[in-house]
Amino acid sequence: MIALRSDCLMFQTPTGESMPFSAEMISAELLGDKAQIFDAEFVRHAAKAVFHYFRHELGRQTVSVGEFAMALEKVLRGFALASLPWEQETAPALLESDLRRLAGDSGTGCELLFFPRLRAELRRHIQQAPRVVRFSGLRGCVKQLIGARRWNFRCRQLEESIVEYLRLCLSAEAGPSKISLMVE
Repeated sequence: MIALRSDCLMFQTPTGESMPFSAEMISAELLGDKAQIFDAEFVRHAAKAVFHYFRHELGRQTVSVGEFAMALEKVLRGFALASLPWEQETAPALLESDLRRLAGDSGTGCELLFFPRLRAELRRHIQQAPRVVRFSGLRGCVKQLIGARRWNFRCRQLEESIVEYLRLCLSAEAGPSKISLMVE
């Protein structure tokens, strides 16, 4: 295995890729064209502080881009900046996932693999704080997991189990936030 430079962290993107970035590189990536709103030196120092926190204080070599962005935002808010550019943007109104894709990733008859993937998908959506999370393709997903050609009693039971599981996960993961769940 190739050793990671001491001034780099591996950043995991939402697509699952991992790329090494230094503190300077990641601050430019995260802020992009909004960097001109802040003093470049100030942002660079804030990014270095967050980078140091993850790398040296927590001893981590890998961090998600979302984790780093949230920590950097928290630091910038801590300096009592009145209006950060990302505060003006609204959370996504709707985030969608296809249950058939999740079932396909799990394989036929692999309900035990499906449910943890479903919870991870819901958790990923909740982190973005949408107003509505929509899961489509429920009937196709159920038939795919069971391996049924026609809808039957077992399909109906699994359908109800998936919907109930999503409700329980949403209440456990989202807490008191007002996120609506659609399953079709």
